[in-house]
Amino acid sequence: MKDHYDFSKGKRGAVLPAPPGKTRITLWLDNEIIEGFRQRAGEKGGGYQTEINRVLREVLSGERVTLEAIRDIVRRELRASA
Repeated sequence: MKDHYDFSKGKRGAVLPAPPGKTRITLWLDNEIIEGFRQRAGEKGGGYQTEINRVLREVLSGERVTLEAIRDIVRRELRASA
């Protein structure tokens, strides 16, 4: 370990630039929401942030989840918690 480090050319902020079409934000979500999306993402084999983005995109596009889809989700959650 050095006795002195030179940070005179250091820059603040994200280490990596955001990919095109993406914006880094800070967002406060309930722990239960994050955990639920992590579980859903694990089942689908993706990341939880990708799953949150997918669901938000559906809502914004006006796509509605059918009552039957909601019932399926509730049934799966009940089975998983038993």
